[in-house]
Amino acid sequence: MSKPLLRFAPSPNGRLHLGHALSALVTWTAAKTWGGTALLRIEDIDINRCKPEFTDAIVEDLHWLGLFWPEPVMIQSERFEVYAEAANRLRQRDLIYPCFCTRAEIAAHADATDPDGAPIYPGTCKHLSNAERIERFERGDPVQFRLHTDLAIEEAGMLTYTVIGPTLTDRPQIRYARPQRWGDVVLQRKDIGTSYHLSVVVDDAAQGITHITRGRDMEAATDIHVLLQMLLGYATPIYYFHRLLLDDDGQKLSKSKNSQTLADLRSEGWTADDVKRAVGF
Repeated sequence: MSKPLLRFAPSPNGRLHLGHALSALVTWTAAKTWGGTALLRIEDIDINRCKPEFTDAIVEDLHWLGLFWPEPVMIQSERFEVYAEAANRLRQRDLIYPCFCTRAEIAAHADATDPDGAPIYPGTCKHLSNAERIERFERGDPVQFRLHTDLAIEEAGMLTYTVIGPTLTDRPQIRYARPQRWGDVVLQRKDIGTSYHLSVVVDDAAQGITHITRGRDMEAATDIHVLLQMLLGYATPIYYFHRLLLDDDGQKLSKSKNSQTLADLRSEGWTADDVKRAVGF
């Protein structure tokens, strides 16, 4: 039996903060606990926001924490053709369809929200005729491609996955996936031709990832990933969902809220051990 293989996959759109430190330390601790190896992957598909200097900073921060990984590191921005090929496999089975709706149009017509609180796509473009789609393509309307979730679930059947927790040494448990609560998610964005959901599933399979550690805020998204794994013929990893670090307002630490970075803490005299103690290691 092969040894467990895990990954820490940050996006280089800013400096790492304490929440990222917790995620990284959980990943490397899990790899050690389970007798496996942790990889670093750079998830930079959002080419408009991700910058090489942030990739360099991620490596610097992780090394400062005492974390190391095998080389080479997978870089997602080098793999757009691979994601397009995976999407085409689904397109050939009529499992994805073009969507020309704007965010404002979706918000105006949605009658439910997904687990993240965003409007669930009401399926407007799912019902366009071929002639209408061709007309929109020829007109050059911006287009994204969505998963036809109902058809995908019908093809995949009942979906389950294995979860370890709440501690790393707990017995695995079986959980049922419920991708229908997400509606028809975007698999190919208008601007970059892929999405987080598609690229992360493709890359986990390509790297042979057997165990995935992620924050509890990503627990619900696993439903979509398990569905895509089944549709694309990939093995489903074992999952572990870790706690989140919250700010004084009870909100998750994030780059968008300018949460204090590891670089800031280092400049204030914090050591790597100080960071580990602050996040519970």
